[in-house]
Amino acid sequence: MELETERLRLRQWQTSDLIPFREMNQDPEVMRFFMNPLDATQSDELAKTFRLIIQRKGWGFWAVELKSTAQFIGFCGLHEQPDKFTFSPCVEIGWRFSSSFWSQGLATEAAERVLQFAFENLSLQQVVAFTSVHNYRSERLMQRLNMTRQRTFNHPHIPAQHPLAEHLLYALQRSGLLLS
Repeated sequence: MELETERLRLRQWQTSDLIPFREMNQDPEVMRFFMNPLDATQSDELAKTFRLIIQRKGWGFWAVELKSTAQFIGFCGLHEQPDKFTFSPCVEIGWRFSSSFWSQGLATEAAERVLQFAFENLSLQQVVAFTSVHNYRSERLMQRLNMTRQRTFNHPHIPAQHPLAEHLLYALQRSGLLLS
C-alpha cells in the first residue's frame, strides 16, 4: 500500500533508496539523538527489515519521496512495539528525514497522512511517539500533530547514565485527530 499527500509519496522501499538512506544514516546531524550513526551494512539491513514488514502487513515505515522528482528524502510510518517498553503493547509513529529536507513541513505532511491511515484504515485507538528529551525538533513535530505529552522514561536499549537515555512519550488518541 502507498500513501500520498500533496507533495509526498510514502511507498515500499526500493534498491535505489539504499545509497541515500545510508547517507542519511551517516549524517551526524540526522543521527544526533541516536546512540551511533549506522554503517552501510546496518543501514541496508534496516531498509530490508522495513521492506519485509511492509510486505507482510501492508504498512510500516514507508520510504518517503518527493512526488515532483521521485527523490528519496527519508521515512515515516508505523511500528508495533509489542513488549519493549513499559507502555507496550502500542503502535509507534516514527520518522527520519534527510537534513536537507528539514524545515519545509514535509515531516508534518507525511506524519499527518500516516496518522490518518492509522486511525481510518487500521482502526487504532491510540498512536504513540517518543524521542530523546533533547530532541526539541522531534518534540515540536509531535506537538504539531496534536499529540499530548504523557511522561518521561528511560529507553531500555540505552544505558541509564547515557545522556540520551531519558525519553519523552507522546500519544494521540483517535478522538484527538482532526480528520479531514
